[in-house]
Amino acid sequence: MISVLQFLRILLAGRHSSVAGVSASILQLQRFEADLQQDFFALASRSGKPRGLRWISCEWPGELQIVADEDHQLISAFAAVNIGFEAIEGGDMEDVKAVSTIRDGSAVFHFQNGSWGSAGRVIFNMDPVKAAEHLMPNAQPVFHRKADQ
Repeated sequence: MISVLQFLRILLAGRHSSVAGVSASILQLQRFEADLQQDFFALASRSGKPRGLRWISCEWPGELQIVADEDHQLISAFAAVNIGFEAIEGGDMEDVKAVSTIRDGSAVFHFQNGSWGSAGRVIFNMDPVKAAEHLMPNAQPVFHRKADQ
């Protein structure tokens, strides 16, 4: 795990992605992380996915992977989440015992037009590193934070 200061030194040394605004985007994400998490939960819980389930909780263990895709000039972040659901009354999932099992995954965020945002997308059963590799195989990791650091 490297600190933000160490990361900025790496950037200044020229060992970084050429995607414009990488360092500023990381600092902005860290500054507004709590707000982004709330926005993510609000969007995801209204999405109707997974079908038949209601979002009741979203824990953020702290792991974070930020990647930069130079071909598409896109910076994306993948944050570890632990999500709790309950069955919607009268729905298909009402009698499924596994509904109450906490689900692990990665919340997806993108940096566009100078700010971070999310569509409420979560990649289930993948930690942030694996989710980034899966969704953006050509992107380069530019920042990683382990859980609870």
